[in-house]
Parts: sequence; C-alpha cells; structure tokens
Amino acid sequence: AMHNQDADLARRVVEGDAKVNMMEIAIDEACVKIIAKRQPTASDLRLVMAIIKTISELERIGDVADKICRTALEKFSQQHHPLLVSLESLGQHTVQMLHDVLDAFARMDLNEAIRIYREDKKVDQEYEGIVRQLMTYMMEDSRTIPSVLTALFCARSIERIGDRCQNICE
Repeated sequence: AMHNQDADLARRVVEGDAKVNMMEIAIDEACVKIIAKRQPTASDLRLVMAIIKTISELERIGDVADKICRTALEKFSQQHHPLLVSLESLGQHTVQMLHDVLDAFARMDLNEAIRIYREDKKVDQEYEGIVRQLMTYMMEDSRTIPSVLTALFCARSIERIGDRCQNICE
C-alpha cells in the first residue's frame, strides 16, 4: 500500500486491524476454554500455549501494519516518494517470512521454522543498510529530515515484523 501509494489498500489494512484484534480475543478465549474444560496435558497443552503466543504475535503484526498504513496515508499518499523505494524489498522479505512461518506452523515443520528463524538475520542486515542509506540521504539534504525520519519509522516497523516472525518460530 505504501510503495504503490494505494490509499484504498491502506484503508482496508487500517480497517482490518479491528477485525484482527477481535479474532485474537476470540481465539484466545477459545484456547482458555480448551484449557479449562479439556485440561490438556503434555504435547496438547504445548500446542494450545503455542497457539496463544502465536496469535498474540500476529495481533502485534497487525498493529504494526496498521501504523505503517496510517503513516503512508498521512505522509506519502500524494506522490511517489523516493524514500519508499528502499523499503519495498524489506517489506517483501518480511511478508514472505510471515507467509513461510504460518505455513511452517500449520505443518508443524521444525526444519522450516529453523530456516525462517535464521532468515531474520538477513532482514536485520537489510534494515541496517536502509538506515545507512536514509541517514546519508538526510545528511545530503537537511530538508528531507522529516520524510527520512518517517521512512526510518516505517523501516523499523517492517523490521519488527521479521522479529515477530522469529518469535513465532521459537
């Protein structure tokens, strides 16, 4: 939404955050009922607890996506901003991580989870490169400071999605 200046998509993400929040509450309540009524033990209990932790991470990812889209609507909606180009690859990388981690979780694929966990190092390196690039951009033209700071916020938010994916892997 931010890269393509797609205001409609950004609005749908913002509106979808409330739905994600409600789904998290509903799934959490269902897990609590399972624990209370079924009293799962061993691997079943670990699975229910993993689901509780995973939905919490997914809800936080939804919050981050909401903040990024709100920023896109407020700051970058009128024109294609050159600062956003560097964020596209990072965003695609973290979206792929999220897709892969959810697939690995659904299949309970430990080897894939380990691979995805390690993938976050690449996201961190990409983020650090973007920070260096944006800092250089800011030093070259001080008029860009507000826009660069906003882009830095967005880059950090995207990087945090990678961290959340890593938490799901754990």
